Amino acid sequence: MSNLELPLGKRTPFYRFFEILPGAVSYSAVLLLIILSLVSPTLAAAYLLLIIITMAVKAMGIAYRTVSGYRTYRAASAVNWHQRLGELEDPAQSLLGYAGANKQGGYDHQVHLDNLQYIAEAPAGSYPRPSQLYQLIIIATYNESFDVLDTTVTSLLDCTYDPQHMIVVVAYEARGGQATAQVAARLQSKYAKQFHHFMTVEHPQDMPHEVVGKGPNITYAAQHATQWITSQSIPHSDVIVTTLDSDNRPHPTYFDYLTYEYIVREDRQRFSYQPLALFFGNIWDAPAPMRVIATGNSFWTIISSMRPHTLRNFASHSQPLEGLIAMNFWSKRSIVEDGHQYWRSYFHFRGDYDVLPLYVPVYQDAVMADTLKGTLIAQFKQLRRWAYGASDIPYVAVNIFTSARRAPFWPSLARFLRLLDSHVSLASVAILVAIGGWVPLILNPQASRDIVAHQLPEVVSLIQRVAMVGLFISIFLSFKLLPPRPARYKRRRTVAMALQWLLMPITSIAYSALSAYNAQTHLMLGKYLDKFDVTDKATFESAQRAKATKRKK
Repeated sequence: MSNLELPLGKRTPFYRFFEILPGAVSYSAVLLLIILSLVSPTLAAAYLLLIIITMAVKAMGIAYRTVSGYRTYRAASAVNWHQRLGELEDPAQSLLGYAGANKQGGYDHQVHLDNLQYIAEAPAGSYPRPSQLYQLIIIATYNESFDVLDTTVTSLLDCTYDPQHMIVVVAYEARGGQATAQVAARLQSKYAKQFHHFMTVEHPQDMPHEVVGKGPNITYAAQHATQWITSQSIPHSDVIVTTLDSDNRPHPTYFDYLTYEYIVREDRQRFSYQPLALFFGNIWDAPAPMRVIATGNSFWTIISSMRPHTLRNFASHSQPLEGLIAMNFWSKRSIVEDGHQYWRSYFHFRGDYDVLPLYVPVYQDAVMADTLKGTLIAQFKQLRRWAYGASDIPYVAVNIFTSARRAPFWPSLARFLRLLDSHVSLASVAILVAIGGWVPLILNPQASRDIVAHQLPEVVSLIQRVAMVGLFISIFLSFKLLPPRPARYKRRRTVAMALQWLLMPITSIAYSALSAYNAQTHLMLGKYLDKFDVTDKATFESAQRAKATKRKK
């Protein structure tokens, strides 16, 4: 069990090498362009063109997966998963209902019929029935208001899944103070009788060998919930665990869809189940830069879902309780417990582990504090926390570059290289693409006489315009994903939603790239991020109150 955890204290030289590696490569990617510009503008141009052409090819793939992912999302969201799940209760009888019927099946209808047939013919007890399963839903909170949490809990009751098969846990932090404890008690009073069980669990502060973060909180809550589940004689294999942030709202069919996919998988304990994360809950209220970032992050989750072999746990996700118990739940030493959970699970199951995409969303909010300054700071901290997933690089390295490895070498190496590439690209590519074409001309007076270097800005600009096709697709689809415009906003707000994309070059560098460099620099210097910077969960009303208070002052 202990070898699944991150190290404490001083790292070995081998571990430190891989902590330094992502930052060293990211800085070197930009530094190499500067050196080549001084030595040979032609080589600098060739280097930059290689990067930009590679990114242009990737952009074409991203555009394709964006459209494909959007269509899959729309199709899966339209399915009556509650009905499909119910049909698994007696699959043989359900098949009789389909015999000779001319029904519009919808998304994966034939797969559903095959599942019914297979389960109906399987030996008794091979597959669980929906009526014997429970959802353990852990809502993590630090200092969020009652209104924010109340909306999240209410969204569970709005789901088509039976709430009497939901065990809801509000996991709150003692460091949140008396106000947080009062919010938890108020939720307990309101919802105690509306689910199979509703409980609140306070995570003590200053626990040894823990970071200040979400992982320790939800692990502590899950351990308490497991004790209650055991006391009720509910088999651990009959419980699926979902973690939610305080502002999350699952799609109405999410838990039916999740339970369905859990039942039809033979090796169901070796899967995580990953919904789409759509950051559109407050998209009309958030400032323009945050809207661009939130929309980009939403499309990133859609695109990732179309590449299951590269899919990783992100934000809210679900996993079987039995598997979680075996690996002692989530890491208590990482501030990116969601992405890190993939690697814990991968090595625990010795490489026989996958993340299964669920093509319906868990809705989340874009970053928004009560003030613009607070929002801008909170957004940077959130992206830096996500980028600190680079801390998984040494963890993965020491688990595969060893004779005692717990997973097959070559598949693990491919995963390691993709992990390293993703973090290096996140930090360096936006900067290289945005300003790289001018570097040789600025740094080397001889570059103006070099035909290749002289034409470089124009060539880069042309390739960028070709790659813009993907951006236009994203803009078009973003309007189809937007929730209805609130009545408080006029049509010019919709125009602003289109014009906001002019900020994308700025957000790509000022937020995505610089936050990644910041995170990787912390890792390089051994100044570890061991505190989860909680993202503010302001509402339109709270922001208006803050503005009114400021005016009075």
